[in-house]
Amino acid sequence: MAKQKVSNAFVAASWVALGAGMIGFITGLARAEMELNEKGYYFTILLYGLFAVVSLQKAVRDKMENIKVTDIYYGLCWFATLSSIVLLVIGLWNATILPSEKGFYAFAFLLALFGAIAVQKNTRDNMMED
Repeated sequence: MAKQKVSNAFVAASWVALGAGMIGFITGLARAEMELNEKGYYFTILLYGLFAVVSLQKAVRDKMENIKVTDIYYGLCWFATLSSIVLLVIGLWNATILPSEKGFYAFAFLLALFGAIAVQKNTRDNMMED
């Protein structure tokens, strides 16, 4: 059975989600009235989360396609993904910013993670077409 090519609309929507989440999160940090070390904490969590979800998507997909993935790597991918989310929640819970700002960072972060997963999926699907 031939696999259907990923639509250009979904590829574009995935990149838009990734870009909107990342740019929104980073722009919010740049404009925020918080210490530089706080900004660095949130920026690092964003990068950590993005790397974690891309690694997790690849590991899950590899397992689905019967490509060997060690249990330790698979577990680390899940741990990294969940810990990035938990670290963001802890940081926002203790932050002295408005609740609306906390919500903004949470949703921008989740949008960026979703976009990264979708972009990775599309990239892999399109590579398999070639």
